[in-house]
Amino acid sequence: MTPLVLLDVVGMTPKLLRHMPNLSGLARAGWQAELGTVLPAVTCSVQSTFLTGLMPRDHGIVGNGWYFRELGEVFLWRQHNKLVHGEKLWETARGANPDFQTANVCWWYAMGATTDITVTPRPIYHADGRKSPDAYVRPPALHNDLVGALGEFPLFQYWGPTASLTSSEWIIGASRKILREHHPDLLLAYVPHLDYDLQRFGPDSPEAARAAREVDEALKPLLDDARNAGATVVALSEYGITSVQRSVDINRLLRREGLLEVYTQDGMEYLDPWVSRAFAVADHQVAHVYVADQSDIPRVASMLGELSGVDEVLDRAAQARYGLDHERAGDLVVVADPDAWFTYYYWLDDDRAPDFARGVEIHRKPGYDPAELFFNPADKLAKAKAGLNLVRKKVGLRYAMQVVPLDPSYVRGSHGRLPTSADDGPVMLCSVPDAAPPGPVAAVEVRDLLLQLQGISEGVRR
Repeated sequence: MTPLVLLDVVGMTPKLLRHMPNLSGLARAGWQAELGTVLPAVTCSVQSTFLTGLMPRDHGIVGNGWYFRELGEVFLWRQHNKLVHGEKLWETARGANPDFQTANVCWWYAMGATTDITVTPRPIYHADGRKSPDAYVRPPALHNDLVGALGEFPLFQYWGPTASLTSSEWIIGASRKILREHHPDLLLAYVPHLDYDLQRFGPDSPEAARAAREVDEALKPLLDDARNAGATVVALSEYGITSVQRSVDINRLLRREGLLEVYTQDGMEYLDPWVSRAFAVADHQVAHVYVADQSDIPRVASMLGELSGVDEVLDRAAQARYGLDHERAGDLVVVADPDAWFTYYYWLDDDRAPDFARGVEIHRKPGYDPAELFFNPADKLAKAKAGLNLVRKKVGLRYAMQVVPLDPSYVRGSHGRLPTSADDGPVMLCSVPDAAPPGPVAAVEVRDLLLQLQGISEGVRR
């Protein structure tokens, strides 16, 4: 069986490939195809479709997070693989070959997955409230091998104002070590670098072109290793990031209309999902709107449809057209205009914002916040404050990293809606001519195409 290295190069598009000679070389040796995505075009939903061959209505991952109705809580970036319904790529391969070995380096929903090797970001949450960088690694002995060779997982370069190439270099280094020493039949690696400056500065900026060159050069040693190991390489992307000029405060509208409620503690306002008649879980250019009383849906839909920056408002019937009609989805799913994205903000006065709003708090915010990629430009001491807090952390003191702006206007790139141009959409590259598709590849076709590349085409199960 030919080993397969599957690279998820986030944000890679045909346009950016002009700055990526090493990845473009895969297409010269094999093939390149336009790659369809799903709504919402966000990491957790698209990766789940790639690995199961199912639409969100069937695998259940309706976004990077949603409102867990049974718990009354909004959760983003959960990690348990049991949330993803359907048979995974490697499980089908193992059915054909019981000795099939899979390594997952930072693809999402890694915890509890049936892969043989797992590496995924997992901070240490100390009893005194401190958070330290680390990763969950299975088998456990591999943890110290990776940390000894590469250092601790660079969590603060993986997301936040200091997110940089360093995290992708660590992931690439871990992938090289696993490929060299463990020889998996399937190696999945998630490479996030393009996500950062494309959202900060926009996909057409000089910073975006530089980021494309950087990640392409960082991937070269892994591509060389894969070629020397006789492995097929497939590189793909979940979405393309497009330019945005405006944000849409969907929750503030719902609050002003008396539908969203908050409760107050220590002068700070918190979303109250338990009694709100309607609220939104914002996720880039898509928002799930949960409506407690079904009789309110027509009113809420009409209101949202008139909101500037909104392109579509999808009820359950309309969601079915996109394969998104799952019980986890909002009663309404709202899609932004191509140049717009949704904030999660629900407070009407910044002085009443919760303290986590000014920090990198991906598990506490009831929606996605790309402003976490910035030090607050209005606070000239933001970087100095961050440095002082790191000193406090190193000596064992608790700290709060409140350096993130509450002004969404700094964000220049987003994703989530279906692409309007193939040049700005996702792409799929393969290092060998085998299984070359005659045209565009749909996201639901990726799984079986990958099995075909490894010679597993008979008895494909669901």
